[in-house]
Amino acid sequence: MKRMVWLAGMLLMILSSAAFADNGILPAVTVTQTPDGGTQYSVTMQILLLMTALSFLPAMVIMLTCFTRIIVTLSILRQAIGLQQTPSNQVLIGLSLFMTMFIMSPIFSEIYDVGVKPYMDEQLTLQQAYDRGKEPLKAFMLAQTRVTDLKTFIDIAGYDDISTPEQSPMSVIVPAFITSELKTAFQIGFMLFIPFLVIDLVVASILMAMGMMMLSPMIVSLPFKIMLFVLVDGWTLVMGTLANSFGLGT
Repeated sequence: MKRMVWLAGMLLMILSSAAFADNGILPAVTVTQTPDGGTQYSVTMQILLLMTALSFLPAMVIMLTCFTRIIVTLSILRQAIGLQQTPSNQVLIGLSLFMTMFIMSPIFSEIYDVGVKPYMDEQLTLQQAYDRGKEPLKAFMLAQTRVTDLKTFIDIAGYDDISTPEQSPMSVIVPAFITSELKTAFQIGFMLFIPFLVIDLVVASILMAMGMMMLSPMIVSLPFKIMLFVLVDGWTLVMGTLANSFGLGT
């Protein structure tokens, strides 16, 4: 219902702006062609496009950055230790967001330098700023995407004229990137799971040998897993591994 009201409001705003434009009162929503063949949008149209893009910001942060790999890995780590609600979801999401900002800061800085700043200085049109700004993000995503995953989505989309990964459109790169990120996150999670699984097996074997079959091995092994994780400085190792997995510091 809220979505329908929002769409109706947006449609009403567009129609009213168009009506004002026809009457010569307020040229709110106009699209003009520049001498070099580009497209120039009016300020109101640019604000409308910006507000629409902001509604997709959460999905963009999750799917176009390193956020997915980090949050999935941390969730698997919490499950491996045996803690159901500690750290809480809010803590994991907050840690993942700040790690995402830390890892993606060079990419965001480059996007600002080549796209946002020239556009704010009125040196580029909106379309030119978008075309230039997406290139650093596209390069980052391609660097983390497996060739097999990219080829799979290229074949599904039916693109026969793509010879290099750089020629792939964003509509193909994004799902291939997400698939590769999930695969990488599960691989890292598997490696994190092994030492905690060994502790569970050892504790379960000891309890069976002592005849304490009614006592849950998870209850006994949990303090040992937490102690092991703290002694090896686990959080620093995990954060460093995640950062290095994106080529940071190499």
